[in-house]
Amino acid sequence: MKIGFAADHAGYQLKTFLIELLKSKGIEIVDFGTDSTESVDYPDFAHPLARAVECGAVECGIAVCGTGNGISMTLNKHRKIRAAICWNEEIAILARKHNNANVCSLPARFISESEAAKVVETFLKTDFEGGRHQKRIDKIFV
Repeated sequence: MKIGFAADHAGYQLKTFLIELLKSKGIEIVDFGTDSTESVDYPDFAHPLARAVECGAVECGIAVCGTGNGISMTLNKHRKIRAAICWNEEIAILARKHNNANVCSLPARFISESEAAKVVETFLKTDFEGGRHQKRIDKIFV
């Protein structure tokens, strides 16, 4: 499994924690930045992650910013991306099962490292149900 990561300055520390956690489990990581807590613009990191997910260079993505909103909004401008802001395990499960989310966005300022770890692990192990949910996904883009 190869997972892409992107974060802004507010998400840098949580991103770093999650990358180390997943690496310890043998998961390959592609880190699109940022590489410090110095103020940056989240779109500069979200767009490369989105392109990697769209072309299959990574299986899915984890994105982190202060609220999870800005980075998700940017990711969702890409036609093949379905980024979902996940702040607990139940949301992560439903994002995958019902929405086939391919990027999990996390609100770094509103989630603990331990909760974020649970959310990411749950997101990665949950499969899309398909069926009635696929027809809804097919209606997202007009």
